[in-house]
Amino acid sequence: MTEFWLISAPGEKTCQQTWDKLMVATTRTNNLSTNNKFNIPDLKVGTLDVLVGLSDELAKLDSFVESVVKKVAQYMADVLEDSRDKVQENLLANGVDLITYITRFQWDMAKYPIKQSLKNISEIISKQVTQIDNDLKARASAYNNLKGNLQNLERKNAGSLLTRSLADIVKKEDFVLDSEYLITLLVVVPKTNYADWQKTYETLAEMVVPRSTNLLFEDQDSGLFSVTLFRKAIDDFRHKAREQKFIVRDFQYNEEEMKADKEEMTRLSTDKKKQFVRPRLSNHQIIPLRVFVESVLRYGLPVNFQAMLLQPNKKNMKKLREVLYDLYKHLDSSAAAIIDSAVDIPGLNLSQQEYYPYVYYKIDCNLLDFK
Repeated sequence: MTEFWLISAPGEKTCQQTWDKLMVATTRTNNLSTNNKFNIPDLKVGTLDVLVGLSDELAKLDSFVESVVKKVAQYMADVLEDSRDKVQENLLANGVDLITYITRFQWDMAKYPIKQSLKNISEIISKQVTQIDNDLKARASAYNNLKGNLQNLERKNAGSLLTRSLADIVKKEDFVLDSEYLITLLVVVPKTNYADWQKTYETLAEMVVPRSTNLLFEDQDSGLFSVTLFRKAIDDFRHKAREQKFIVRDFQYNEEEMKADKEEMTRLSTDKKKQFVRPRLSNHQIIPLRVFVESVLRYGLPVNFQAMLLQPNKKNMKKLREVLYDLYKHLDSSAAAIIDSAVDIPGLNLSQQEYYPYVYYKIDCNLLDFK
């Protein structure tokens, strides 16, 4: 299961006691969840007014982070194309998969010094996520341009013989080249008209070389024939051929142009693959910041709470919610226990719309909810 519940509860005499109580209630006898301590450092609290305002700002930042992370996941799925099943394993945070990152979470002291105010840390996070968003937009735009150009080239090499590129069909030996008088034309003939073509092509115009036609390629409906004639007869031949439903393609054999087209397709394909870059999903520590702010607002000062990460046993989620309510209902007697709630939260899908007597966030590490 990729769903986690991040909760916090005030310390008893010590935070360890709070942890021990949770472990006894949820794991010792009934296997309701797998639990990990979630380590949040001692951040600078500031004033109550600042915390209240920051709580609202972090909620907005959460929504932004969630939208960016979903865009990153969608971009990964687009770029990986036929390997979409590998998207999850490539969505890494600090070099590890999301579940490992969450269960072994460590605050990044270098990026987010705890001597900074909470507001400053939130602004650092906001700037970094904005940068990720801007980088993603630029990369997605480049990828879409490459993909569009490649698709245009691929379309030229597919479809009807009347419209598709002939460069990958014909060979040098199919043509009379470097002749002052003679030229080889390519003609699309419906399959139902093959016999008519063989009977009439030599007489469609004067100066057609006898027995010069060859079938070079077939698709579902038509065949591509070569025919050699004198250059001065081209216009007359083209006109008479059209009357018989034989279509002369505008094509001149040019090795350099054909080579350039193939090289362009290879380059575009290579450049498209280069657009795959593992995204930076961990340049924000919005989750612990929200838990810290919410816990201080809920439980008061001095700071004394234990954050705990629970991975519910899927079969026992309702029972786990009931046990947590019994364990913490004394914290807020007016709080209604809402069993089986569904709340999503940013960055890793985290948000707070339901109210419990304890601080609660649902974290979903599965970012691949694509239609």
